[in-house]
Amino acid sequence: MRAIRYHSWGEAPRVDEVPEPESGEGETIVAIAAATVAHLDRTIWSGRFLHPPPLPHVPGVEGAGTVVTSATYEPGARVWIRGGGLGTARAGTWCERVSVPDLALGPLPDDVGFALGSAFFSPCTSAWVALHDVARVRPGETVLVTGANGAVGSLVVQLAKDLGARVVAVVSSPDAADAVSVGVDTVIGIDGLARGTIQADVLIDPVGGPVLAAALPLVRPGGRTVLVGYAAGTDLHLDLAAFVQRDVALLPLNMIRREAAGRAAAPELLARLGDGRLSLPVTAFGFDDALSALDWLTGRGRRGRAVLTLDV
Repeated sequence: MRAIRYHSWGEAPRVDEVPEPESGEGETIVAIAAATVAHLDRTIWSGRFLHPPPLPHVPGVEGAGTVVTSATYEPGARVWIRGGGLGTARAGTWCERVSVPDLALGPLPDDVGFALGSAFFSPCTSAWVALHDVARVRPGETVLVTGANGAVGSLVVQLAKDLGARVVAVVSSPDAADAVSVGVDTVIGIDGLARGTIQADVLIDPVGGPVLAAALPLVRPGGRTVLVGYAAGTDLHLDLAAFVQRDVALLPLNMIRREAAGRAAAPELLARLGDGRLSLPVTAFGFDDALSALDWLTGRGRRGRAVLTLDV
């Protein structure tokens, strides 16, 4: 069986022949059709992960494929994969077949392709939980979305519009405006934050750092801000006196704690992806091209998610 493995941090991953996986109690063997290349996979590859796995290591925290053997699923059933320590504490999805804890599996509808089924969980559930469970957005509210041309940001835009919100999308550059979902009420660049002409009830921020600092003053007193990520940096500098006077809630989104809410939302999100009410761009790479996929994650103007595809 072939698997992609890290042999040394920061060096190109290699395709190796490895033993077939064995399943324990409560586990399912899945033939992988697609495996997402996530930012967490790149963090592990860089050697900066807090608890690095032993080398050589098979990455891949998400994937999709068909069941080979299982006590829970029928052989041939289509499934998506996320969690259970895959790609971090145990061998991940960058392989032809993998043993998966049953709790890390979910049924994949026929109208959702394997590549999209592999990639949907993290950005879609983060956007859903940020809006529904953390910010509790109400119809008619104005939602300001930073990083609106990114994977999570574009999904926040789509889902917020579905909730009946007015959406203001913040993009990194004028070129990125074309990538924002249809139906957005207003599109502004990052430099537009400083002009302060927008007032929002809710800010959903997947960017962090100085972008979050610039966007916070645009939230109305008594409003809510949800921090989804920190691609622009982990430091936040605030005028605390002004922040307290504005009485804006700053709420972090921790999807590890809220994974149950994400899994509960997964069937609805997959239904929307299947019938086209929700879209997420996916860029496919061949199984032998993992290094290109890892590099793709850091490129400017990238949209959606990167996925390795296999023939099954």
